[in-house]
Amino acid sequence: MTFSLCVYCGSRHGQDERFTQAAVALGHEIGRQGWQLVYGGGNVGLMGEVANATLEAGGRVVGVIPERLMQREVGHRQLSELHVVHTMHERKKRMAEMAHAFLALPGGIGTFEELFEVWTWRHLGYHQQPIGLLNVAGFYDPLLAFMQRTQAAGFVDTEQQSMLTVGTDPVDMLHTLARMSEPPGQAGCYARI
Repeated sequence: MTFSLCVYCGSRHGQDERFTQAAVALGHEIGRQGWQLVYGGGNVGLMGEVANATLEAGGRVVGVIPERLMQREVGHRQLSELHVVHTMHERKKRMAEMAHAFLALPGGIGTFEELFEVWTWRHLGYHQQPIGLLNVAGFYDPLLAFMQRTQAAGFVDTEQQSMLTVGTDPVDMLHTLARMSEPPGQAGCYARI
């Protein structure tokens, strides 16, 4: 079964060009490997960059977008598949069901919410897929420091922290998550959230 990566990222580019460069590099490598990108279905910001780069490199791209966001996030109509759903809950569930692993790039509150939700699901045993955080240009340094503080305060433990794989290079991170998602003798399994 083809490796399928669910990517969470901004519907804006952000102010640092390195964010866009990382999204493009990630997309190109997904496509080069013949793998599949699953993402929020938009054609703007980092979302559009990673999708377009994956398509340009020959990869398969599946977008999932709620009706309400089709215009706001400019639903991408040149994807391999575009699923238009009713709610954000349906969107996230469908994306998770198609993923062998999850990766968060820089983004805003939607990206944070998606990352923490899938991380919580992993902690609660709803899935065993690896979760990555691409810390481009130190974007997530303050969040990682805060997570250390939550651990020191007794709200998060070492096991929960270890469920998040942090890296800075998009290609290395992609291959790390692909390796982590395939138990011996299996081609990976889908999350059932």
